[in-house]
Amino acid sequence: MKIAFFDIKPDEKKYLQEHLNSGFEASYFETNLTSKTKLEENIKNSEIISVFINSNLSHKVLSQFKNLKYIVLRSVGFSHVDVLYAAENNIKIFNAPHYGDHSIAEFTFALLLSVLRKIDKASFDVKKEKTDQLKYQGYELCGKTIGIVGLGATGKIIADIARGFSMKPFYYDIKRDERYNYLSLNDLCKNSDIISINCPLNQDTLYMFDEGKFCMMKDGAVIINTARGEIIKTKALYEALISKKIAYAGLDVIENENLLYENSINKTDVENIKDSCFKNFYFTKKIMALENVLITPHIAYNTVEAKKRILDITIETLNSSIKFTN
Repeated sequence: MKIAFFDIKPDEKKYLQEHLNSGFEASYFETNLTSKTKLEENIKNSEIISVFINSNLSHKVLSQFKNLKYIVLRSVGFSHVDVLYAAENNIKIFNAPHYGDHSIAEFTFALLLSVLRKIDKASFDVKKEKTDQLKYQGYELCGKTIGIVGLGATGKIIADIARGFSMKPFYYDIKRDERYNYLSLNDLCKNSDIISINCPLNQDTLYMFDEGKFCMMKDGAVIINTARGEIIKTKALYEALISKKIAYAGLDVIENENLLYENSINKTDVENIKDSCFKNFYFTKKIMALENVLITPHIAYNTVEAKKRILDITIETLNSSIKFTN
């Protein structure tokens, strides 16, 4: 079977070549796959494509692959894939669940500790050889209430880590787990000192956190988002931050992030951008300039261990789930 890998680094290519079973005719590309990607005709004949989150598998992109049977995502979420087109054309989608559960949970606390203890600012000042102890006074985690939105595998690890800090974890999720303390979303917003967003992006979670949700929150609450930027309404977050309703935000994801990162390369298909996105992009840029915001470029997953898990899951999917069904 012909498979085209995109978003592939040289070390990943080497690992895949060493572990893929024979029978796959593989092509490897360091570039991402978007409507701007120029494809040779032989690549368009691929029966399988495999991509990371940098690619955008829109209807326009997928329709070029006339023989496409499988999409193998090296990520958990599906928000960068036109799943309706895939379903209508009997294209099966595989993802890579749980590869980064611990990596993302640990990074959540890296962001949280950094904003509460002002670690980034203190480090920057030390390097300038100009420090001021009064600027770095922070807050303990001990005794704080953390509301976890999305009690999947990552959310459960966050709750367990929080207990290690003597915090009080609560969660909101459409599924209940009696081992953890449940609150409705409104009650979670009203009672949490810290809110950690760990749910997938879908029609139910799109702009879940809007002006109304921020108004419910405690004055001086902290919000951490390692899920997807579009779960938060950008303008509402900006207004909550400048009013200090939200004291600090630690953001590994933000709306329109694929207009911002990767050396100014625009990875987003402009034809898919709605007019409202440009307004949100304006507020995204304003958020990035705020002193009470720590922002990182979607790296919560990015550990040596998680990267290897992604490749191992991808290889297992191809060697077992796909090869032996054909």
